[in-house]
Amino acid sequence: MDEQINLVAVVGATATGKTAFAIELAKELDGEIISCDSMQIYRHMNIGTAKPDMAERQGIPHHMLDILEPHENFSVSDFCARAKECISDITARGKLPILAGGTGLYVDSLIGNVAFVPQDVDIKYRESLHKLALEKGNLYLHNMLSERDPNAAEKIHPNNVRRVVRALEILHSTGVTKTEQDKLSKSQESPYKSVIFSIEMPREELYDRINRRVDIMINAGLVDEVKGLLDMDVSPDSTAMQAIGYKELADYINGNCGLEFAVEKIKQESRRYAKRQITWFSSNPKINRVMLQECNRNVTFIVKFIKNTLHN
Repeated sequence: MDEQINLVAVVGATATGKTAFAIELAKELDGEIISCDSMQIYRHMNIGTAKPDMAERQGIPHHMLDILEPHENFSVSDFCARAKECISDITARGKLPILAGGTGLYVDSLIGNVAFVPQDVDIKYRESLHKLALEKGNLYLHNMLSERDPNAAEKIHPNNVRRVVRALEILHSTGVTKTEQDKLSKSQESPYKSVIFSIEMPREELYDRINRRVDIMINAGLVDEVKGLLDMDVSPDSTAMQAIGYKELADYINGNCGLEFAVEKIKQESRRYAKRQITWFSSNPKINRVMLQECNRNVTFIVKFIKNTLHN
């Protein structure tokens, strides 16, 4: 195998300050940032995704932001293909690629060099599965998956129809189950030599930051941002509109609930999402877990640690 490419990643739960810390590292290490956020890829979705504006970026180039319209679909395999191109471009210019984001599946798939089985999208088959879920219920569709790929079904909640459909699509289009595909992907050697940091903080402090950030987003005009997407005829069922903050406010705008209820729902779902992110990243033994206060106080030490690790 060719010499591995150096890579740094800053991950963690929502609202932990990943972006700001990644920017500090980029300034110290002559790096450029690749966003690993599954919703910051969409244009017109700035407030609710906490997308850093030009001032926040402090002159550091950011990649994988604003690359799609909200009605477009985007898979983890699409992300890996595009991110690998960014990494090649950044390293060719003598810079250090720094991943930053909380979408664990994106980070793990990229660094782990997951091999995705090529597959054609069968729109009619996908639509038929969604129709089945509507007519016979989510559990009926999940049972279909249980019969064909029980291991995948165990890991997917019956109400997560999108993931159930995706697993059935893989089997339909490739003849290979998602479980078999996952096993194949783990046999690949990574082309990257990486140092990964998970930014952490006490749970109560994190939840308080999340609640306050939601209030800031509402005051910054998140309701109007969601209205703008609906005015663009972005479907409430699209992947982009499943982002936390957007689906709840779409319900409010469509008259299904009050604003106060929607805001509290956003806070609740954000806290639940943070909990899932913490669980995801804590299961990876290769991740260096660092408290936010330590990041801010010990940037010089962390930079030295990164250099020693990557060059030894």
